[in-house]
Amino acid sequence: MVPSPRGRGLRGRFITFEGGEGTGKTTQIRSLVHRLLELGLPVLRTREPGGTSGGEMIRSLLLSGAAKDFGPDTEAVLFSAARIDHVDRTIRPALSRGTWVVSDRFADSTRVYQGLAGVEMPLLSAMERISLDGVRPDLTIVLDLDPEIGRARAARRRGDAAADRFEGEGFDADAARRRAFRALAKSDPDRCVLIDANGASPEIADRVWRTVVERLCPAREV
Repeated sequence: MVPSPRGRGLRGRFITFEGGEGTGKTTQIRSLVHRLLELGLPVLRTREPGGTSGGEMIRSLLLSGAAKDFGPDTEAVLFSAARIDHVDRTIRPALSRGTWVVSDRFADSTRVYQGLAGVEMPLLSAMERISLDGVRPDLTIVLDLDPEIGRARAARRRGDAAADRFEGEGFDADAARRRAFRALAKSDPDRCVLIDANGASPEIADRVWRTVVERLCPAREV
């Protein structure tokens, strides 16, 4: 049995989920949020780009591919603009209230997706410093999955709908993103945990839950 993070005086925590297309972030976020809510913890589920009315407008622009012709630098700026609004209006206020925030993607996705698209790392780092303004995840769950499996999952999920801007880039792009996310998790082990996303959803959910309990709930708080 996995221990629960029930305890007194738990402050708000910030958890982000990262990974390529079809890795199951939505399913695992839903499961984690449900478990936290069952414990009576205040939880906010959010996503990037998005999380605010302005962020959702930018999300529509980016995922539709309408901004693609402006180039990867412009897309990175748009992601950062959405993140500034997200941090200022949603994430920081929630954390200050003691709410646990669980986000589907955050700054790591920009580093991976836009970095692979050719945006120079100094520019990405500068935009990250401005957009985060000191707000960083307490824990980042990186869901790791064979791109072939992920692409098949994503195709089943969208059904007859068209692939979005990033789903439609092909296997080679997905494979490169997987390598980049794995490297990211290895480079920051204090914050990031790589979790095998292959298998039954309940089994993966248990892996996620154990990680959350171990990383964010010291024994004196459990």
